[in-house]
Amino acid sequence: MLAKAAWAHLIPHQGTMCLLDSVVAWSADAIHARSDSHRRVDNPLRSDGRLRAVHLCEYGAQSMAVHGALVAQAAGRAAAPGFLVSLRGVSFGVARIDDLDGPLDVHGERLLGSDSSWQYAFRIEHAGIEIAAGRAAVMLAPVG
Repeated sequence: MLAKAAWAHLIPHQGTMCLLDSVVAWSADAIHARSDSHRRVDNPLRSDGRLRAVHLCEYGAQSMAVHGALVAQAAGRAAAPGFLVSLRGVSFGVARIDDLDGPLDVHGERLLGSDSSWQYAFRIEHAGIEIAAGRAAVMLAPVG
Protein backbone atom coordinates (compact mmCIF):
# COMPACT_ATOMS: atom_id res chain seq x y z
CA MET A 1 0.00 0.00 0.00
CA LEU A 2 1.34 3.42 -0.96
CA ALA A 3 0.04 6.43 0.95
CA LYS A 4 -0.80 9.59 -0.99
CA ALA A 5 2.37 11.30 0.24
CA ALA A 6 4.45 8.74 -1.70
CA TRP A 7 3.04 9.67 -5.13
CA ALA A 8 0.86 12.82 -5.05
CA HIS A 9 3.79 15.09 -5.93
CA LEU A 10 4.29 13.11 -9.16
CA ILE A 11 0.98 14.09 -10.77
CA PRO A 12 -0.55 17.44 -11.78
CA HIS A 13 -3.72 16.94 -9.69
CA GLN A 14 -3.12 18.75 -6.42
CA GLY A 15 -5.12 19.68 -3.32
CA THR A 16 -8.73 18.54 -3.31
CA MET A 17 -8.50 17.82 -7.06
CA CYS A 18 -6.27 14.84 -6.27
CA LEU A 19 -9.19 12.44 -5.88
CA LEU A 20 -7.33 9.22 -5.04
CA ASP A 21 -6.25 8.54 -1.47
CA SER A 22 -3.94 5.52 -1.73
CA VAL A 23 -2.47 2.98 -4.08
CA VAL A 24 -3.34 -0.52 -2.93
CA ALA A 25 -1.10 -2.24 -5.50
CA TRP A 26 0.54 -1.59 -8.84
CA SER A 27 2.64 -3.38 -11.45
CA ALA A 28 4.10 -2.42 -14.82
CA ASP A 29 0.67 -2.97 -16.41
CA ALA A 30 -1.96 -2.16 -13.79
CA ILE A 31 -2.93 -0.15 -10.73
CA HIS A 32 -5.45 -0.55 -7.93
CA ALA A 33 -6.15 2.69 -6.06
CA ARG A 34 -8.67 3.56 -3.37
CA SER A 35 -10.59 6.75 -2.60
CA ASP A 36 -13.06 8.20 -0.14
CA SER A 37 -13.12 11.62 -1.83
CA HIS A 38 -16.58 10.98 -3.29
CA ARG A 39 -18.01 11.54 0.20
CA ARG A 40 -16.16 14.79 0.90
CA VAL A 41 -18.19 18.00 0.74
CA ASP A 42 -15.14 19.84 -0.62
CA ASN A 43 -14.85 17.54 -3.66
CA PRO A 44 -14.31 20.08 -6.49
CA LEU A 45 -16.42 18.06 -8.94
CA ARG A 46 -19.61 18.43 -6.90
CA SER A 47 -22.42 20.57 -8.26
CA ASP A 48 -25.73 21.25 -6.55
CA GLY A 49 -24.40 19.24 -3.61
CA ARG A 50 -24.11 16.07 -5.72
CA LEU A 51 -21.40 14.08 -7.38
CA ARG A 52 -22.65 12.34 -10.48
CA ALA A 53 -21.49 9.00 -11.86
CA VAL A 54 -19.92 10.66 -14.92
CA HIS A 55 -17.24 11.98 -12.57
CA LEU A 56 -16.01 8.42 -12.13
CA CYS A 57 -14.24 8.93 -15.47
CA GLU A 58 -11.98 11.42 -13.69
CA TYR A 59 -11.20 8.82 -11.03
CA GLY A 60 -10.21 6.41 -13.79
CA ALA A 61 -8.11 9.08 -15.53
CA GLN A 62 -6.32 9.92 -12.30
CA SER A 63 -5.45 6.25 -11.80
CA MET A 64 -3.79 6.44 -15.23
CA ALA A 65 -1.78 9.50 -14.20
CA VAL A 66 -0.63 7.89 -10.97
CA HIS A 67 0.24 4.64 -12.73
CA GLY A 68 2.21 6.42 -15.45
CA ALA A 69 4.08 8.45 -12.84
CA LEU A 70 4.95 5.37 -10.77
CA VAL A 71 6.14 3.44 -13.84
CA ALA A 72 8.27 6.39 -14.95
CA GLN A 73 9.69 6.88 -11.45
CA ALA A 74 10.63 3.19 -11.27
CA ALA A 75 12.54 3.68 -14.55
CA GLY A 76 14.38 6.68 -13.11
CA ARG A 77 12.55 9.39 -15.01
CA ALA A 78 9.47 11.62 -14.79
CA ALA A 79 6.27 10.97 -16.72
CA ALA A 80 5.53 13.41 -19.53
CA PRO A 81 2.45 15.59 -18.99
CA GLY A 82 -0.62 14.15 -20.65
CA PHE A 83 -4.00 15.28 -21.92
CA LEU A 84 -7.12 13.12 -21.82
CA VAL A 85 -8.31 12.97 -25.44
CA SER A 86 -11.01 10.31 -25.50
CA LEU A 87 -13.29 8.09 -23.49
CA ARG A 88 -14.80 4.97 -25.07
CA GLY A 89 -17.25 2.30 -24.04
CA VAL A 90 -18.07 4.00 -20.75
CA SER A 91 -20.85 2.45 -18.67
CA PHE A 92 -22.28 3.34 -15.27
CA GLY A 93 -24.14 1.23 -12.74
CA VAL A 94 -25.27 4.17 -10.59
CA ALA A 95 -26.50 7.71 -11.21
CA ARG A 96 -24.57 9.42 -8.41
CA ILE A 97 -21.74 8.54 -6.05
CA ASP A 98 -21.80 11.07 -3.22
CA ASP A 99 -24.33 8.93 -1.36
CA LEU A 100 -22.22 5.74 -1.42
CA ASP A 101 -20.82 4.66 1.96
CA GLY A 102 -17.31 3.29 2.02
CA PRO A 103 -14.37 3.62 -0.35
CA LEU A 104 -14.21 3.33 -4.11
CA ASP A 105 -11.75 0.85 -5.62
CA VAL A 106 -10.28 2.26 -8.82
CA HIS A 107 -8.60 -0.18 -11.21
CA GLY A 108 -6.60 0.82 -14.27
CA GLU A 109 -4.98 -1.47 -16.82
CA ARG A 110 -2.59 -0.16 -19.44
CA LEU A 111 -3.62 -1.57 -22.82
CA LEU A 112 -1.07 0.33 -24.93
CA GLY A 113 1.73 2.68 -24.07
CA SER A 114 4.28 4.59 -26.10
CA ASP A 115 6.31 7.79 -25.81
CA SER A 116 3.38 9.72 -27.29
CA SER A 117 0.22 8.13 -25.90
CA TRP A 118 -1.35 5.75 -23.39
CA GLN A 119 -4.53 3.73 -23.60
CA TYR A 120 -6.09 2.27 -20.47
CA ALA A 121 -9.14 0.35 -19.40
CA PHE A 122 -10.58 1.48 -16.08
CA ARG A 123 -13.06 -0.06 -13.69
CA ILE A 124 -14.45 1.42 -10.50
CA GLU A 125 -16.04 -0.73 -7.83
CA HIS A 126 -17.94 0.04 -4.65
CA ALA A 127 -18.36 -2.71 -2.06
CA GLY A 128 -17.18 -5.24 -4.66
CA ILE A 129 -19.75 -4.19 -7.29
CA GLU A 130 -18.68 -2.56 -10.55
CA ILE A 131 -20.22 0.92 -10.80
CA ALA A 132 -18.30 2.24 -13.82
CA ALA A 133 -16.01 0.98 -16.57
CA GLY A 134 -14.55 2.22 -19.81
CA ARG A 135 -11.44 2.99 -21.79
CA ALA A 136 -9.47 6.22 -21.97
CA ALA A 137 -6.70 7.59 -24.17
CA VAL A 138 -4.10 10.17 -23.22
CA MET A 139 -1.78 12.04 -25.57
CA LEU A 140 1.55 12.89 -24.00
CA ALA A 141 3.35 16.19 -24.47
CA PRO A 142 6.58 15.89 -26.47
CA VAL A 143 9.65 15.58 -24.25
CA GLY A 144 12.58 17.82 -24.95
